[in-house]
Amino acid sequence: MKDFEYSAPDDLQTATALLAKHGERARILAGGTDIIVQLREGLRSADFVVDVKNIPELMTLEYSPRQGLTLGASTSCQEIYNHPDLGTAYPALTDSAKIVGGWQIQTRASVGGNLCNSSPAADTIPALLVHQATCQIQGQAGSREIPASEFCTGPGQNVLQAGELLVTLQLPGPAANSSSAYERFIPRNEMDIAVAGAASWIQLDASGQTIEEARIALAAVAATPVMATEAAESLRGKPATAESFAEAGELAKNAASPISDMRGTAEYRSHLCSVLTQRTLARALARIQEAGS
Repeated sequence: MKDFEYSAPDDLQTATALLAKHGERARILAGGTDIIVQLREGLRSADFVVDVKNIPELMTLEYSPRQGLTLGASTSCQEIYNHPDLGTAYPALTDSAKIVGGWQIQTRASVGGNLCNSSPAADTIPALLVHQATCQIQGQAGSREIPASEFCTGPGQNVLQAGELLVTLQLPGPAANSSSAYERFIPRNEMDIAVAGAASWIQLDASGQTIEEARIALAAVAATPVMATEAAESLRGKPATAESFAEAGELAKNAASPISDMRGTAEYRSHLCSVLTQRTLARALARIQEAGS
């Protein structure tokens, strides 16, 4: 690994000043589970590394049913799935946080870091998309907000400019009669990168029989995680049944533009879009029913 300078500031102003000063040669370290590997293997380079885990805003985890969730970009996956309320409020998020590497990795890895790494196969990004997360970004010129659905721009690429960092993710409070789920397919436990992944969110009407709203997001089947908008819209006003879910699963394939690689063929990934969409819709429905029983 090439030598680099290191700093661990404890406030946003210092962090953004360091990032602006060193420009493209600076890298952010949140949990380090991606960037350290990338630096060691020569996939990325850095002259200066800014460790942001000492910055209070980036370690925030605040939740209320009305205000929603404010999640610091460096808050660990382990803190998310161990929170007493988040498994019910944002189950797709906790589903995905539980499978980011092993438990040792989960004590360091963060959802914000997963988003900033911007892998098309990232497990937590589809959950952020279906839960309509908003990203707060800070730079020397001030702050800005964008939807998480617009954050990733390509494999390993995102909207962050030189001198900027992701500070928090804001998720709205859970709607009544709603739930979500995330699942991925991997060929074996030792291969931790998804061949395909899907997150689904649904909201039922007061009767609990009809779908009012739905959102579906896919991973590892395009250059970035993508929303399956056509599939989700097809569910609106439909009965919450396996037949409706099967139709949505077939439509989810239209959002994908998969490639073939060592983990799976394009055709197999397309098939998995349908299977995983149906499974996550069924899990979300089961969770709503369990909560109401």
